[in-house]
Amino acid sequence: MPTRTSATAALLLTAGLVLSGCAAASDAASPTASPAMSDEAMSDETTETMSESESMGDESMTEEPMAEESMTAGAYVDYTDGVIEATSGDKALFFHASWCPQCRALDEDLRASGAPDGLTVFKVDYDSRTDLRQKYGVTLQTTIVFVDDAGEAITSTVLYDDPSVASLIAAAP
Repeated sequence: MPTRTSATAALLLTAGLVLSGCAAASDAASPTASPAMSDEAMSDETTETMSESESMGDESMTEEPMAEESMTAGAYVDYTDGVIEATSGDKALFFHASWCPQCRALDEDLRASGAPDGLTVFKVDYDSRTDLRQKYGVTLQTTIVFVDDAGEAITSTVLYDDPSVASLIAAAP
């Protein structure tokens, strides 16, 4: 009887952790990351406008650094075979499952805020792309894998506890 009780307790504990993890992680997906990104983008735009208007005679000093800072716009697109090699710039794979609340939260934040400048985020279906999960050692949805131009993993992280664009930016190599 003690073995059955231990097994039942372990099962209940596991179920409780999974359910509480989902609730905590979905609560952690705060909308504060979106306004921060908007404020930052607006701040950059304001700085650029002010720099242009204030230094008409000395454009080389203000526009050159701004050109470096204003990289290409980020993109958030569905993954297809061959897209990594065909895309320039920094790249990340977002292993997304439609049934995962944390994945939905990050997906919504990426759609609302956009991908960070200079980064292309590829949305990979966690359930159907087992080949990519195996290649990159992905065992949990909301995993982000940063890859090089050849599709080799640079680094990876799981954004399960904080599925936001802000945490994606923080995890970038």
